[in-house]
Amino acid sequence: MRKVVVNTTPFIALCHVNRLEILKELYGQVIIPDAVYREISVKSDSVCKKMVDEALDWIHIESIQDQLAKAMYKTQLHDGEVEVMILSKELAADVVIIDDANAKKHAKYLGLPVTGTLGVLIKAKQNGFIKELKPILLQLKEKGIYISQNLVELCLKQAGES
Repeated sequence: MRKVVVNTTPFIALCHVNRLEILKELYGQVIIPDAVYREISVKSDSVCKKMVDEALDWIHIESIQDQLAKAMYKTQLHDGEVEVMILSKELAADVVIIDDANAKKHAKYLGLPVTGTLGVLIKAKQNGFIKELKPILLQLKEKGIYISQNLVELCLKQAGES
């Protein structure tokens, strides 16, 4: 089984468009660090928290081992991003799903294989788990997820929808 570690923003984005199951379809199971679960759970009535709690058979919450390593990242990244980096290194993750540009740079610097929410959606389209990417991108934008028009066009081209 592939080790896939996911940050908060991809979970929230996929929850907003009711597509969290794409992670299960693509990867079978995913792992989130404690800090990501805490970020998702900030609001007790969070739809995303409810969706994650209902999917704990394939979403696994894990603690990082190296708590001291958190201090090295604190000034530049959020708590969830820090734990994603540490846990990904500890587990030798096959894929790290993270959207923040600065966090992606850190992950790549650490030698971690990185994708984001849009990469996951493109892969889902290529693997036949979704029929069309465009409606999902429009839903994400309607829900307040910023995606530039250039990026929309690039994603649609990669998904064979241009």
